[in-house]
Amino acid sequence: MGTDKRTRKKENRRLRQDRDAKSFQRQKMRKNIIRILVVLGIIVGVGGIIAVSGDDATDTNSTDTTITSDTAAASTNTSGRTITGETPCPATDGSEERAVSFEQAPPTCITEGAVYTAVVTTNKGEFAIVLDAEKAPLAVNNFVTLARYKYFDGTVCHRAIPGFVVQCGDPTASGSGDPGYSFADELPQAGEYVIGSIAMANSGPNTNGSQFFIITGSEGAQLPPNYTLFGQVSDGLETTVPALDAAANPDPAANGVPPLEELQIISVVIAEI
Repeated sequence: MGTDKRTRKKENRRLRQDRDAKSFQRQKMRKNIIRILVVLGIIVGVGGIIAVSGDDATDTNSTDTTITSDTAAASTNTSGRTITGETPCPATDGSEERAVSFEQAPPTCITEGAVYTAVVTTNKGEFAIVLDAEKAPLAVNNFVTLARYKYFDGTVCHRAIPGFVVQCGDPTASGSGDPGYSFADELPQAGEYVIGSIAMANSGPNTNGSQFFIITGSEGAQLPPNYTLFGQVSDGLETTVPALDAAANPDPAANGVPPLEELQIISVVIAEI
């Protein structure tokens, strides 16, 4: 009995330590996000913040959204409801039932003047994004709405090209999946892409849906300004983003499909500041 009691005490102590460690990481991430927001506020004062985006369907270093399912990653997560008619704004408290298909694009569900962030938890760690609703309100509204509908949860990033991009946001993992609607471009100026930029993948002008990509290297930062920029990684740029990039497929003929190992988005959690 004494041994069992000591074992339980050790286990309880370990669980407390795990909780404390996770709490510390969450606090650290929040501080980093706040620090980025302060910087962005200063930049806005002198003419706007950094934005992010895209791909070239004819280039081997491409974030083309028309890859066929027979060349894409195997894992899919298409279980969820279909919303017909008008799309209601989702609950903001995380209680919304998952939805994977929509008959209509969502209305404006974000608050004007608010700052939105996202914490993306993957099987390679977490990274945080500061979303730019000032320069890309349609894309941010879309991303926030889909995330609150848990659209991205349990999906895989089906394409990863070393030093270029990791592409995610397709529940079918085929490279051709979308939420059932598209929305207009909000294009940046040339030279605005940087490592850690978050952008919409597309298959041509004004074909944005749910697929997005993370610029993971200098090659990605050289993309032409043909894709909507809507966020910047604020935490995880030196940890999670390199871990995602390390799983990229180096074969030029493969065009990044599939990654060398599965890259899964476990959840995307939105915060309004």
